[in-house]
Amino acid sequence: MSVVYVSNADSGDIRVLQLGADGALNEAQRFDTGGMVMPLAASPDRRRLYAALRSEPLAVLTLAIDAGSGRLHKLGEAPLPASMAYLACDRSGRFVLSASYGGNQVAVSPVDAQGIVQAAQQVLATPPNAHAVQTDPSNRWAFATSLGGGQVLQYRFVADTGRLTPNEPPALVIREGAGPRHFRFHPNGRFVYLMNELDATIDVLAFDTERGTLAPLQTVASLPPGFDGGAPWAAELHLTPDGRFLYSSERRSSTIAAFAVDAASGRLSLISHTPTETEPRGFAIDPTGRFLLAAGQKSDRLTVHAIDGASGRLTTLHSHPMGRNPNWVEIVDLP
Repeated sequence: MSVVYVSNADSGDIRVLQLGADGALNEAQRFDTGGMVMPLAASPDRRRLYAALRSEPLAVLTLAIDAGSGRLHKLGEAPLPASMAYLACDRSGRFVLSASYGGNQVAVSPVDAQGIVQAAQQVLATPPNAHAVQTDPSNRWAFATSLGGGQVLQYRFVADTGRLTPNEPPALVIREGAGPRHFRFHPNGRFVYLMNELDATIDVLAFDTERGTLAPLQTVASLPPGFDGGAPWAAELHLTPDGRFLYSSERRSSTIAAFAVDAASGRLSLISHTPTETEPRGFAIDPTGRFLLAAGQKSDRLTVHAIDGASGRLTTLHSHPMGRNPNWVEIVDLP
């Protein structure tokens, strides 16, 4: 069974929803976090959910995931050095990495033997507006976006200690005005897809697995053709588990763009644009690759879209009310 977790910033809760094989949702719990909850991250073993509070006191919660129902139970709480816009586990699950948009920093927090996050052990300053941080599939390298600095920072990551050090070169500079925000690794490990918030473009980047560096291959637009609704405001992107399709969300147009991925070159070709919830900041694809779930920050709802396995096109199935300001969607296949 897959379970959907949706963080609702302004109502301070996480909705726990069981996802059926037909895309139907059944609400199992409303977990009160006690603060403005935003980014979520599931542990690699799918036994823990980590949630960042962006209201004082700034903290990361460790929540146990019930293996039968997906319901949450609080195990611990640890301070964060700043308001974090992003959380990600390293590939071993021994560390949680975080990025602070307002604090201009990334941090590494250790995870103890019980899967509980501890206080940060390392904090590194970044150029303005760090927005996302992840390790690569090998757990040897890490990358972080600096939206205001127009860069993707490149780090060495020591998996035994969780330490980050700048790589050589320390950053890939993205063109001025792009605003690098979120990124995803292709399942084959050869490509990285970078969403740029300010111009709503997606960069396809070649990943050198031996040097831990990125290089540009292609730039594509994600806005619907002819859109004139104001300055772009792109949000998120995800690949299907098989790596055949990539999807991105854009908040001004309230659409999801679908792209086909060429497995050999990594290059993208546009499939379609699909209307979704108003201001879709967060969305996720389920582990089967059959459903895409998008949350609207302004509509306070979650829509389930079916993914056509042959074409990649989306079909809207149904919409569900959420809390106030739903902003992050995490889907966990229960162990």
